[in-house]
Amino acid sequence: MFEILQSHFIYFWYYFEIQFRMIFGYWVIGMAVGSLISVFGKKKINQMFVSLREKKIGIWGVIPASLLGIASPLCMYGTIPIAASFAEKGLEENADFQAILAAFMMSSILLNPQILFYTAVLGTNVFLIRFFLCFLCGITAGIAVRFFFKQKKFFNFSSFYPVSDKDSDSNIILRFLKNFARNIKATGLFFLIGIILSSLFQCYVPADGFANLFGSNRGFGVLMAAAIGVPFYVCGGGTIPLLQAWLHYGMSLGSASAFMITGAAAKITNLGALKIVLGIKPFVFYLLFVFIFAFLSGFIIDLFY
Repeated sequence: MFEILQSHFIYFWYYFEIQFRMIFGYWVIGMAVGSLISVFGKKKINQMFVSLREKKIGIWGVIPASLLGIASPLCMYGTIPIAASFAEKGLEENADFQAILAAFMMSSILLNPQILFYTAVLGTNVFLIRFFLCFLCGITAGIAVRFFFKQKKFFNFSSFYPVSDKDSDSNIILRFLKNFARNIKATGLFFLIGIILSSLFQCYVPADGFANLFGSNRGFGVLMAAAIGVPFYVCGGGTIPLLQAWLHYGMSLGSASAFMITGAAAKITNLGALKIVLGIKPFVFYLLFVFIFAFLSGFIIDLFY
């Protein structure tokens, strides 16, 4: 019995060590990049966002807003206070700016510099696809809000209580180190869990069955990937090792894309935060939009790859 357990552990450790060595550097650098932007560039990003209203570029503002959302290193619970501060200044009263705000929040939910850099471990194709889809999803979300909620309020920040800014140390080096430590602390456990799960997956899940489900069966595979994104996607960094294993065993790029979209946009923690600032109809609209966009984009990607 002991010899069987020992052989299983050695088999598991083999995959765990390979995954850890391949991904660890990307994870650490990704957290450092996010901290650098948070400490040195966050205020600039916010100023650029506010300036979009002053320039009066209308619905075209969803394009730079989506890029700014990706550039923002904040998670959902950091993005909402920023959006609430815009609302306090009366920015949500403008229909075009409501669309711009939606584009910013959507792309910010889906991606940040940390996760984008971390995604590079999955290869250039996945890196570029993830960036483009998140950028496009932000733009599309803004346009959709502008079209369907032209005469209605999509966001409601009246019941939201802003949190304090943790990057307040007067020493800029200490500010960066504290931010970096918070990023490591917030993602470290999920990073390890992701590697453990991917190692177990490579040890015990039949590769052929997985490839048939998420690889060769295009439409159904994308739909299934979009569905499992909700319960499986706990942390963006923690899912990278899983995606690496899944792609290796035959998951299509379209299925992986659908998983990354629905997982980030509809994970339980994000839905809880969004429910604070969205009413019932906007909340249902958000969920439908996310799943439709994820499925269509994943299906189209599989047509070309």
